[in-house]
Amino acid sequence: QDLSLPNGTPVDTSSPASSSSLLNRLQLDDDLDGETRDLFVTVDDPKKHVCTMETYITYRVTTKTTRAEFDLPEYSVRRRYQDFDWLRNKLEESQPTHLIPPLPEKFVVKGVVDRFSEEFVETRRKALDKFLKRITDHPVLSFNEHFNVFLTAKDLNAYKRQGMALLSKMGESVKYVTGGYKLRSRPLEFAAIGEYLDTFSLKLGTIDRIAQRIIKEQLEYLVELREYGPVYSTWGGLEVELSEPLEGVSACIGNCCTALEELSEDMTEDFLPVLREYILYSESMKNVLKKRDQVQAEYEAKLEAVALKKEDRPKVPTDVEKCQDRVECFNADLKADMERWQNNKRQDFRQLLMGMADKNIQYYEKCLTAWESIIPLLQDKPETK
Repeated sequence: QDLSLPNGTPVDTSSPASSSSLLNRLQLDDDLDGETRDLFVTVDDPKKHVCTMETYITYRVTTKTTRAEFDLPEYSVRRRYQDFDWLRNKLEESQPTHLIPPLPEKFVVKGVVDRFSEEFVETRRKALDKFLKRITDHPVLSFNEHFNVFLTAKDLNAYKRQGMALLSKMGESVKYVTGGYKLRSRPLEFAAIGEYLDTFSLKLGTIDRIAQRIIKEQLEYLVELREYGPVYSTWGGLEVELSEPLEGVSACIGNCCTALEELSEDMTEDFLPVLREYILYSESMKNVLKKRDQVQAEYEAKLEAVALKKEDRPKVPTDVEKCQDRVECFNADLKADMERWQNNKRQDFRQLLMGMADKNIQYYEKCLTAWESIIPLLQDKPETK
């Protein structure tokens, strides 16, 4: 069956292209799995704005494209967090059958007090950049008109006030289903997806909590190390004959402090955000799955209502057929997005774990080098007597 979305875009059920979500920059002449890319978006240059009523951060969103839907080949606009939130809500309304990438939480992340601090702003910038790249990589979402407006409009607030009235018929039907229908049973393949998402989010949540606890303990250890090292240096000032090896130990501990600080920063800035993004991603997928169930329940209820009617010439009403089409469209889109998400997840976690292994190796190598450097000082001392 030739399935298409309400906006006429064909449903892509083929294997998705490889994810490029972890690349910092994309060039116009990049080639992704043999397919030439034609839309590139980056988020950078955060700026703080202090007004009478509020203080907020805006980010520069730069777009380069060769698509005919855009009037210009390049755009540069400034957006704040609530603009990204507006975009995501519009995508959910107009593309209810698709998985919409998650946004980072609006409020301050755990362990960060100042939402205007350089560290927090940079972490959020990375997350917003990844959010837009996820949409750009999607064969349907990237053509959404709301996304086009977000990337190109100088005054986005004008569109927010007017409302573009682009909510599709399918979006309306999903949005206004009140939940009065009860699904008899999920098809096995979607039941398996639901069980997988529950287990996946549970495991990631556990890893996230333990990782945060490890980072907290590392930072506490770091405080102790910073107090520990100078003691040897002070001691060396009182012991002339031992001053050189004691100063060596102090410097060694200082180097270990630097290495541990780098490791903790890497876990905080690169490791934890990926875990958190995929926890939110799994929740987004669960929401799409619930919408699919809701539409199927509506379809089943309509079928039962038709079956109860006694007619000489039984005929399936048009609204029942439309409801069946919505179920089939949901199924096709959800499976395609799940496959794309799984491919992205495998690549993202492969890079994440390889990066974590590499950073830990570097940390222990730096500590090993630091401690090995003072061995000659300790060995040569007896020989000089």
